[in-house]
Amino acid sequence: MPTLEHNALVEMFREHPELAPHFLATLLHVEVPPHAAVAVVESSLDQLIPVEFRADLVLELRGATGTLVLAIVVEVQRDVDLDKRFSWPTYVTVVRARKRCGTVVLVVAPDAGVAAWAAENIDLGLGMGNVAPLVLGPAVVPEVTDPADAEKETELAVLSAVAHGNGPNGLTVVQAALVALGRLDQEHAMVYFQLIWNGLREPMRQALEALVMERQIEGEATFPPFVQRLIDRGKLEGELKGKLEGKRDTLLRLLARAGLVLTEDERARIQACTDIATLDRWIDNVLGAKTAAEVLS
Repeated sequence: MPTLEHNALVEMFREHPELAPHFLATLLHVEVPPHAAVAVVESSLDQLIPVEFRADLVLELRGATGTLVLAIVVEVQRDVDLDKRFSWPTYVTVVRARKRCGTVVLVVAPDAGVAAWAAENIDLGLGMGNVAPLVLGPAVVPEVTDPADAEKETELAVLSAVAHGNGPNGLTVVQAALVALGRLDQEHAMVYFQLIWNGLREPMRQALEALVMERQIEGEATFPPFVQRLIDRGKLEGELKGKLEGKRDTLLRLLARAGLVLTEDERARIQACTDIATLDRWIDNVLGAKTAAEVLS
């Protein structure tokens, strides 16, 4: 049964069909025929491909005169499925025969192992012919770490976060993608966020939660508001409370060691402070201060 991740990736190419030839040219270095338009034509699949062989999406590339120059069958693959070794050649031959143009299969596979499997040539028999799927996987999708680059190509940034979100630079890649989501309408941004979030393993989820909390504490609106809402607010508030208590305790201990006596009002002011930056500043002020009033100035 198709998952949210599967459907979200299919919808990405359905709503932005120009991504397919763009990625073929820029990431897979395929010589895509000159074309003036790209259109989704999956509505005709019932006539093109038997029910038991149903592709995710079929795109048509047409030249300036309307001539059909290439058909792209887009398949989202999140797991190894040996049946695809038989269905993908079917897509190519049936679509090619009906549309009378070159046809390729473009597989979107965020997992490195699945991508490597999908990229294997499919022998049609006795080595007399083969189908070679073109695969968008971690090996060809770049790590988009610059938020400016992510904003220019948001969908590529999302694919990058899905493909590399659990890697060594995962947090930077995910952060760039989430910043870029701010340029989208909330409905699409939330779908992409859920796609990215669902692909993250627990260590990276925890790191992202900590980063969002840090931005909230510092008052920096780095991420779209809905990202901060979707991360468990109760958990963030609990961590913030613990961090504030730790800062207050550190400040009080430093004051005691320095022999600086607090008045009741000064002690109450420290306990009432809920700003991390202010507490950090007071902690720094302890060194060299002669009175508690100087520390809290």
